[in-house]
Amino acid sequence: MSRTTELGTAPVHSLLWKYALPAIIAMTATSLYNIVDSIYIGHGCGALALGALTVAKPFMDICAAFGSLVGVGASSLLAIYLGQKDYDRANRVLGNVIVMNIILSAIVMVVGLIWLDPILMAFGASEDTLLYAREYMEIILYGNILTHIYFGLNAMLRSAGHPRFSMAATIVAVTINIILDPIFIFGLDMGVCGAALATVISQAVAVVWQLTKFMDKNELVRFHRGIWRLNRHITTRALAIGMSPFLYNIAHCFVVIIINNQLKNFGGDMAIASYGVINRLTFVFAMMVMGLNQGMQPISGYNYGAKQYDRMLQSFYLTCAYATGVMGIVFVLGECFPELVTKMFTHDPVLIDLTIKPMRIICSTMLIIGFQMVTGNLFTSIGKAGKAIFLSLTRQVLYLIPLVLWMPMIFSEPIDGVWWSIPLSDTLSAITAVIVLFASRRKLHME
Repeated sequence: MSRTTELGTAPVHSLLWKYALPAIIAMTATSLYNIVDSIYIGHGCGALALGALTVAKPFMDICAAFGSLVGVGASSLLAIYLGQKDYDRANRVLGNVIVMNIILSAIVMVVGLIWLDPILMAFGASEDTLLYAREYMEIILYGNILTHIYFGLNAMLRSAGHPRFSMAATIVAVTINIILDPIFIFGLDMGVCGAALATVISQAVAVVWQLTKFMDKNELVRFHRGIWRLNRHITTRALAIGMSPFLYNIAHCFVVIIINNQLKNFGGDMAIASYGVINRLTFVFAMMVMGLNQGMQPISGYNYGAKQYDRMLQSFYLTCAYATGVMGIVFVLGECFPELVTKMFTHDPVLIDLTIKPMRIICSTMLIIGFQMVTGNLFTSIGKAGKAIFLSLTRQVLYLIPLVLWMPMIFSEPIDGVWWSIPLSDTLSAITAVIVLFASRRKLHME
């Protein structure tokens, strides 16, 4: 009880760090794992395998998006119910998360396995990279149910007042993954299959770790009889709130598909591998901002439910400031040290040379991305699904897709148009976030 009520009483600054720091550590560990995984695959399997991983990533993100549809929406709803002292519904949210994740993950697995090759080809795979991508994704899909439950329960742990336990679960998964990667890839000569198998095994161990916390009879939010039947009110609200991150992730995946295909048309497989390297860099720090967002989410949701709007806004302003600082680091690394960053992933001189220029282009607007991400998360945290969905789609659908298709036609080097479409869409989406925030100031009690 004390862990949840502190969300409405403790100083917001200290609360934000208490909840955000474990999330940041967990998200950073996850992103570092992705870097290490890419390094192992790049050096152990070659540049084509690294390109295949870039092709497979949007498919993995689509699978994870269905997990976020349930997990993020339900965790926001849990925080709101706890703020309203509605503990019965809070517990029902937990049971519904498990059931919904099992159903959705099974559907995604079956559909993905049936149409795997056409999906990967649509995502930008070539004849040279398809074999690697297929081998990797088959194993990931078989373990999809573990992925969904893992992310869903981690979100619930944060809203239930256990940010450190959530962090520990992530670190357990990442540590096991990093240990198993070289054993499977190099020691057992399993290649990309080994990397995928390491991911599934590590998530299975993390899920067992998470379940122990929700089985504790001393916990306010825990497993017990009567919470497993799907509740229409809870499922519809959770899905409505979770629709924002879901659509963002889905839109992002389709944007990556379009970018991959444009890069394949104008630069070939090596251009896709170059984009993969840049994504790994930006992903690390974007995950840190997501960690800040995860720390802000239960604070904002609880205080909105408790009608303590000044505390809700204070958490938003602080998170914006920290997110801008984090993305400032990406700006410096991408603009000043692009060659050094690229050499972390590959020794291929062609790939290194191809990556330096686009990395500087894409990183040029990193300073404004943090604000846009936090603003969208604010509306998700307080259950304002419509505005959250709109902000989630502006960058990907409204701006980036048209730009990435149109801009190559106006550049003498078409591939430059692909690269420049990314920072331009970032700028336009940040401006849109300012407009939406200003228009919503009364409903957010900013006046």
